[in-house]
Amino acid sequence: MKQDALIKAAGALACLLLLASVPAHSKQLKVYQYTQPNGVVAFSDKPPADSPFKVLRYDCFACGVTSSVNFHTTPLFLQQYHQEIQTAARQYQLEPSLLRAVIHAESGFNPRAYSKAGAQGLMQLMPDTAKELGVGDVWLPQQNIQGGAAYLASLLQQFNGNRRLALAAYNAGPGAVSRHDGVPPYAETRAYLQRVDILLRRYQQQSATL
Repeated sequence: MKQDALIKAAGALACLLLLASVPAHSKQLKVYQYTQPNGVVAFSDKPPADSPFKVLRYDCFACGVTSSVNFHTTPLFLQQYHQEIQTAARQYQLEPSLLRAVIHAESGFNPRAYSKAGAQGLMQLMPDTAKELGVGDVWLPQQNIQGGAAYLASLLQQFNGNRRLALAAYNAGPGAVSRHDGVPPYAETRAYLQRVDILLRRYQQQSATL
């Protein structure tokens, strides 16, 4: 037991050292967690070549205020999870391009995305939210997309179809939107809304050409 505790402590220390080595303004840190052959949990900023790993993300893709990503030109994800997105969009009467833009903004289409706040998967569902939505396995793309679509649809209903407020609530929480009687004055949320809007227009344009 003492050895296990030491191994865990060593892993946690390695993670902290890795985080400390990254500039504070870094836009989107990914940390890869994996178990070495000797049983020690390791953390790296590069994926291991020969070991299963879990990706730990420390910001959503479109939330970094100082992000250097050009959302007008960053590659789109036009085919990934096509059937899952179409099915969820039909079920919750959402525009497929909106779901695709939110997934892109939240996780960069990484199904193993895991934020520092505990949000998980493609649509970055918080555990309590996922549980309330009946998501059995948040890491399964189909269930994650279904849950995220259901949540987004409920926010649109809550805010009378106002997409901007619903997206602000998706990012900052519906309580924050209600308290501020509109989009919260958070730089991250405002950046997120701007970038989702850019991505949505781009996905809509691509959809129109298909």
